[in-house]
Amino acid sequence: MVFLSVCTTFELRSKVLPLGNAQINLAFRSLIRTFAHRMNTIFIVLPILVLLMFDLGLTLRPADFRLVVERPRAILVGLAGQILLLPLIGLAIGFGFQLEAVFFLGVMLIACSPGGSSSNVFSMLAGGDVALSVSLTMLSSIITLFTGPLVMSYATGLVGENQSITLPVGNLLVQNIVLMLVPIVIGLSVAMWREQLARKMHGVLKKLAFPALILLASIFFIQNRETIVREFPQLGLAMTVLILLAMGGGVALSWMMRLSGREQRTIIIEIGMQNAAQAISIASSPFVFANDVMAIPAIVYALMMNVILLAYVGIIKSLRKN
Repeated sequence: MVFLSVCTTFELRSKVLPLGNAQINLAFRSLIRTFAHRMNTIFIVLPILVLLMFDLGLTLRPADFRLVVERPRAILVGLAGQILLLPLIGLAIGFGFQLEAVFFLGVMLIACSPGGSSSNVFSMLAGGDVALSVSLTMLSSIITLFTGPLVMSYATGLVGENQSITLPVGNLLVQNIVLMLVPIVIGLSVAMWREQLARKMHGVLKKLAFPALILLASIFFIQNRETIVREFPQLGLAMTVLILLAMGGGVALSWMMRLSGREQRTIIIEIGMQNAAQAISIASSPFVFANDVMAIPAIVYALMMNVILLAYVGIIKSLRKN
C-alpha cells in the first residue's frame, strides 16, 4: 500500500508538469527516498536474519560437532572470547566513551551477536582453520541465543532505566529461538539429508547475502541519516576500538593457550567479527526494543568491521607470501 501511494503521488505530479530527462531522474530519486523513508526496516532485516541463519545451518556437518571433543582447547578459547570477553569489552566501550543509553545498549547488542557464516569466508581468506571457524560459529550462535538475553538484561538495568528503556527478556528469547535457532536446525536437517541440495542452496544464498545487507544498510541510512552523520565521529571511533580490542583479545587468548598460527587467525576473526543483522533485528524488533536509533551502532560497526578485517586479511596474505 505504501509503495502504491508513493507511485500514485509520482504519477499525479508527472501529469501536472511535463518532465525532461533530468527532471525524471530527480523525481525517480525522490521516489526512492520517499519509499525508503516509509519502509519499516524490520520487514527487511528479519527475513535477512532468517536466511543468514538458515544458510549457516546449510554449511554445518556432523564433523563440526566432533571438534568440541577433538580440539577442546581451541574451541574453549573461541567461546571464551565470544561469550565472556566481548560483553566486557562492550561495557568498557560504553562507559569509556560515555555513550548515551540507547547507543550503549546498541554496542552491547553487537557484543552479544556472534558473526555468521561470513566469518568462515574471512577465515579462509586469511589462511585460517575453516573447520574450527565453522564449529565456533555454530556453537557461539546457539549459546548466545540464551546468554545474550541475560547480558542485555543486565546492561538494560544498568543504563536503561533512567531513559525508560526496558527489555522484555522472554520476548527476546522467543525471537532468538524462532528467527535463529529454528532456521539453523532446518538448514542443518537439509544438509544432513540432502547434501547436494544444501550445497546448491548455499551457493545461491551466499551470493544474495551481501546485496541484501547493502540494501538494509542503505535504507537504514536514508531513514536515520541526520543521526548517523551527527554521531559517526564518536561511534565510528568507538566501533573501531571495539573491533581492535576484540582482535587483540583473540591474539592474547590464542598466545596464552599456545594455539597454532592457523587457529590463531581463526580465533582473531571469530572474536573480531560480529553479526550486525542480528543486532539490528533485536534493536528494531517491535517485540523487543522497537528502537531504530539503537541499531545505529550496528550499522557503523558493519562498515568499520569490513574495513578493518579486509585490511587484516591483506596484511596476513602479504606476510605469508614473504
